[in-house]
Amino acid sequence: MIDYRTTATKRDQNRKLILKLKKLSEMQNSTPKEWKLEAKKFNVTKLLSNGLSNAKTAKNNVKSFILYLSPSTQNKTGFNVCPHASVGCVSACLNTAGLAGVYPKIIQARINKTDFYIDNKVAFLKLLAYEMKNEIKKANGEKLVFRLNGTSDLDFIYLLKKHADFDVLTLDNVFFYDYTKVLTRAKRYLNSDNYTVTFSRSESNEIEFLEAVKLGINTAVVFSHSLPEMYAGAKVIDGDKSDIEMLSNKGVILGLKAKGKAKKDVSGFVIPTNKKI
Repeated sequence: MIDYRTTATKRDQNRKLILKLKKLSEMQNSTPKEWKLEAKKFNVTKLLSNGLSNAKTAKNNVKSFILYLSPSTQNKTGFNVCPHASVGCVSACLNTAGLAGVYPKIIQARINKTDFYIDNKVAFLKLLAYEMKNEIKKANGEKLVFRLNGTSDLDFIYLLKKHADFDVLTLDNVFFYDYTKVLTRAKRYLNSDNYTVTFSRSESNEIEFLEAVKLGINTAVVFSHSLPEMYAGAKVIDGDKSDIEMLSNKGVILGLKAKGKAKKDVSGFVIPTNKKI
């Protein structure tokens, strides 16, 4: 017996997919005006934030820009922009830290950007590339740094090249950095000249974390109180000193002190200061 409701649902899903693919195809040869119009549908006027707007990036000694999305599955479709996030990571996420914990409109703005990305990836990436190029042009050769995963874990370096024809790895005096829980990405960009990826330890990726340490990849570990001098056989430095400590240090652990919800962590995401390994 034919289930007409199921058939109709599949037909509707196929129709929506075809329309979306058509829209993405049309965006390939679109203009900045069209990208901005797409963004406006989600109440998005700008993707990048000046580093001075964030307490940690404000400590950077070089002009910085950061992109904030809404983490994990906190968007209208449930698409996960942090595919390897652990339970402890999601619980302790700094998405609600600082002013974002005071002003709901900041959280909503991040959700809007994420919904824009999910709905029209090509327009989003072309607009992102457009904003980056504008900042690079205004810098007139001055050193710049970009963190494209403020509260997400996506391979924007690959996505920008694929969908916006923008290969950021070829840029001079422009540097990129991210934290990730995707070890394959940390490995992929290990020898990049202008992109540094730090692998973040969680309660569920200990084996990958130890592999990253062994390979000389910078890693990040959250500690409950004071930072140890060594952990897992690697030197620990103060990762809270600024947001770009990873750019001038290689093969180290960026020690981060538990903040916000992480102070109450019981999952194992946060390492008690007196724990040895």
